[in-house]
Amino acid sequence: MSERGLPGGRRLTRRGLLAGGAVAAAAAACAPASAAPDAAGRAPAGQQEPLPGGAAVEPFHGVHQAGVATSPQTFAVFAGFDLRPGTDRAALTRLMRLLTDDARRLTRGEPALADTDAELALLPARLTVTFGFGAGLFEAAGAGHLAPRPLPAFKVDALQPRWSGGDLMVQVCADDRVTLAHALRVLVRDARSFATVRWTQHGFRQSPQVRAPGTTQRNLMGQLDGTVNPRPGSPEFDRAVWVRDGWLRGGTTLVLRRIRMDLEKWDAADRAAKEFSVGRRLDSGAPLTGRAEADEPDFAAAGPSGLPVISEYAHIRRARVADPGMRILRRAYNYEDGLSPEGRPDAGLLFASYQADVARQFVPIQQRLAEVDLLNQWITPIGSAVFAVPPGCSPDGWIGETLLS
Repeated sequence: MSERGLPGGRRLTRRGLLAGGAVAAAAAACAPASAAPDAAGRAPAGQQEPLPGGAAVEPFHGVHQAGVATSPQTFAVFAGFDLRPGTDRAALTRLMRLLTDDARRLTRGEPALADTDAELALLPARLTVTFGFGAGLFEAAGAGHLAPRPLPAFKVDALQPRWSGGDLMVQVCADDRVTLAHALRVLVRDARSFATVRWTQHGFRQSPQVRAPGTTQRNLMGQLDGTVNPRPGSPEFDRAVWVRDGWLRGGTTLVLRRIRMDLEKWDAADRAAKEFSVGRRLDSGAPLTGRAEADEPDFAAAGPSGLPVISEYAHIRRARVADPGMRILRRAYNYEDGLSPEGRPDAGLLFASYQADVARQFVPIQQRLAEVDLLNQWITPIGSAVFAVPPGCSPDGWIGETLLS
């Protein structure tokens, strides 16, 4: 565990501070004097003023955890952990208090306690940290009956253990890759005594410099991805995403699917075949029966041959959910993990689906897609995990207290 010296030769340990409830009182002793801006928001002497994007802060505290309704940042990393044997409820409480304390500091542009690279924390760049609990964590806490249920088997899956499962998940998002890397390093160090890393998955989206925030992003197949997402702040969003009772009230659930794309085969298909399989035009995202992305598809429209313009096997028809309050929130990120010796990309989508009820919302959609979806000839799910995402916390609280207290 990292330490920092205090005046008088005393030693300060992070765990000791948390156990003794003295985190706030010792914060000033842990941060270098030059680490934070002054009261007027100016950078310390010798440092350049940050650009607005670098200094942007997303609130950490609230009824809900940040990183769900938050406008998606440019970069994300999802990290899954396995708890070490013997980690019990008391240890989980210490772990979540520790992680919460560092996350709240980092997201407001302050170094973590005993941060040895404090300068890397000074540009929050809309950093958010979101925690999710897997089934193993509930078992360790003696609350297995509250654990999220595993997904049923889908015939299109080719799941690999190295991308699946996990007892604890940390989602870290930011508009700066250096900020993201530093935050992940701090949080992994926090968890090291309690858990081992099972997997890490890095993703990216088009940045605000090239596509305005709030507009639909393109995935690596060139499709506009997330057209029918519920709108944050709307009644439909609240009904679709947030849990309304029990220990998880104010929280949600996350299904994370790693979907590999066969981009070589996709590139070989002609544009008409691609658009027919999706049911939308690639350039505008409009349904084949409309002119604009937001136009409602006309599934009854028929072409000159009498066949439906939008195939009964097209992706948008199979994924269709009529009730906006029963839709899922797609917060997806592209991934690209290099090239094979033959030059083929290892690429695809980190499909992060948030919803209030996995069984009622996510599973029926995925069952329809797995049964028949023209896109299945180009995509394969190779990773899958389900997590309960606890509600947010107050400035005096910590993530997970509604379960572990």
